[in-house]
Amino acid sequence: MATATVIFAGIAIVLAILLIVSSHYLSTTENEVIDKVESLLPRIQCAQCGYPGCRPYAAAIVTDKANINLCPPGGNETVRRLAKLLGSDFSPVAKNSTTANLNEIAFISEELCIGCNLCLRACPVDAIVGIHQSMHTVISDHCTGCRLCIPPCPVDCISLVPRNA
Repeated sequence: MATATVIFAGIAIVLAILLIVSSHYLSTTENEVIDKVESLLPRIQCAQCGYPGCRPYAAAIVTDKANINLCPPGGNETVRRLAKLLGSDFSPVAKNSTTANLNEIAFISEELCIGCNLCLRACPVDAIVGIHQSMHTVISDHCTGCRLCIPPCPVDCISLVPRNA
């Protein structure tokens, strides 16, 4: 009787190990899907989608808490890739007035800028250049118009202007 108990215990242990190993190799975890979604996003952490960065936005997409068309910097091409990956329908990038306008860029009034570097640290795409206690400027080709540089400015020297101005 003791022999039968040992045999059944051995079989149970072997089956448990096989189950653990097979579940590890045969399943796609949610994190892997999030990784794939995040890899399709531009990963500039601009927060234009309403999430603090691309990883939280990717997680929201995977858990059906966010639409795939909330990333203006990625554009419609990113939405197409996401739709293909997730097997969902394509819809153009959402135009949301509370987020960035891709036709606008930040402009720093050099007369008012005190060189505090707060805007530079807030810019997720490194579109602002300058050194401490010297005037800063915006590289217009890099600016996404995300508006994240405006709130930290203590002297309100940053405004949005049309991209082609």
